[in-house]
Amino acid sequence: QVQLVESGGGLVQAGGSLRLSCAASGRTFSGYAMGWFRQAPGKERDFVAGISWSGGNTYYADSVKGRFTISRDNAKNTVYLQMNSLKPEDTAVYYCAKRRNFGATTAQTMGARYEYDYWGQGTQVTVSS
Repeated sequence: QVQLVESGGGLVQAGGSLRLSCAASGRTFSGYAMGWFRQAPGKERDFVAGISWSGGNTYYADSVKGRFTISRDNAKNTVYLQMNSLKPEDTAVYYCAKRRNFGATTAQTMGARYEYDYWGQGTQVTVSS
């Protein structure tokens, strides 16, 4: 079992920044890629960003490229999502997730929800205009 706990969400004005954290405990997430997803009310849960185990490969949804940065600290079992230049359309519940399998990462596999087996409870991000 892996437990994932997100934190860092909140209310921010458009143009502001937030940094989300995802702390993993229990069975280690060592060796696994991680991802961030978000879900707005009435919408699907969509991929936001992903990162390989080493951190050497990162992936982003087109809507957040250039504004969001994913990173990880494996010594702390923590994954981060730095969100800058926030827009009202970024408002959603943000979830982190652990990839199901080892192996090479690709943009296609990192963006698919079925590739992930453990999810956090989510943290609310609200961006006011």
